[in-house]
Amino acid sequence: MNRFYLDVHALQTVPPSNLNRDDTGAPKTAVYGGVPRARVSSQAWKRATRSYFEEEQLLDPGELGVRTKKIVEVIADRIASADTSLEGGPAQQLAAEVVQAAGLKIEVPKRKADAASKNGDSEPLAEAKYLMFLSSRQLDGLAELAVEGAVDSKAFFKEKKNKDRAKALADIRHSVDIALFGRMVADVTDINVDAAAQVAHAISVHRVENESDYYTAVDDRNKDDEPGAGMIGTVDFNSATLYRYAALGIHQLAHNLGQGLREDESKTTPVRRAVEAFVRSFVESLPKGKINTFGNHTRPEAVIVKLRTTRPVSFVSAFEEPVRGGQGGRVREAVERLAEYIPDIERTYGDEASTLTWVLRVGPNTQKLSGIGTEAETIGDLTAAVGRAVAERLDTPA
Repeated sequence: MNRFYLDVHALQTVPPSNLNRDDTGAPKTAVYGGVPRARVSSQAWKRATRSYFEEEQLLDPGELGVRTKKIVEVIADRIASADTSLEGGPAQQLAAEVVQAAGLKIEVPKRKADAASKNGDSEPLAEAKYLMFLSSRQLDGLAELAVEGAVDSKAFFKEKKNKDRAKALADIRHSVDIALFGRMVADVTDINVDAAAQVAHAISVHRVENESDYYTAVDDRNKDDEPGAGMIGTVDFNSATLYRYAALGIHQLAHNLGQGLREDESKTTPVRRAVEAFVRSFVESLPKGKINTFGNHTRPEAVIVKLRTTRPVSFVSAFEEPVRGGQGGRVREAVERLAEYIPDIERTYGDEASTLTWVLRVGPNTQKLSGIGTEAETIGDLTAAVGRAVAERLDTPA
């Protein structure tokens, strides 16, 4: 399959907020172009994107995965659902055996074991030493294998062919989120999955200095002779116009998904579905750090999506010199920077004949992007157009 990529760019203004905190509780920052910028880590926006799939029901639960250390517990629940006679201890034992047969290392966490011993409780379930990312179909497959070997599980899982089956079941029918964001298993490297998506740290297009809000809370039961606050504190925040960027290797996504999650559909269909869900979720999602404190629910003012055969290109260099802004705000100048920079870099490094571009924009401040590509009126129109184009390229012989 020929290599081709999807680039997603967004400008999003966020009011006072603390989307992504560092170890001191302050909003994360980075120095770029010699000045401090607001920053939201790629991990924070990947997590928000994954969560949005489920929150907005963009994908069927069967197309999503579970990332957890409690893999024995998750599989035991599936075993008990498949065969109620195995509920409880037998299901838990089978789950532990099938997980180990797949090559994954598990152990009872010392902290939980000590607590159980102190309280006279039964020994807690073993857990993986690290977060393990498995698709719903992979978990179901491992549970079914465990039920198959339930009569004499120790002998069953000693057989090499059954160990091989367990490992194979953990490496087929990848969920969309595993196909997008990858999976690394240090103990079983041959079931690692290379991520199809790359997400950049979002940074402000301008200089930012963090601020601090001093607040007090009143005790509702205080009497008139009990003045003063019940508590006082501070919370750090900033406000920023962020440049956000993600790149998606469509060829890698198609490889990771393989035949897809359903037997009755072509390889193109799950890839298109995954692309549309990723674009919409990345654009609309928002990390939830301090969201109840600041209520900073905004959407991007401008979104640019490019489908290209040349390697991915971020437009962050347009903001290496920080936007100064003024009474008119910063969005207009940021848009002007993009409108000038994009044609220049595409002319120098791009392939105009094979590159498709779409634009979604809001308000008069984004007017200068109107000539950059095909304009979409809604996010639904944008994702549908991108999905169609991806499907057409996948169906075109190399």
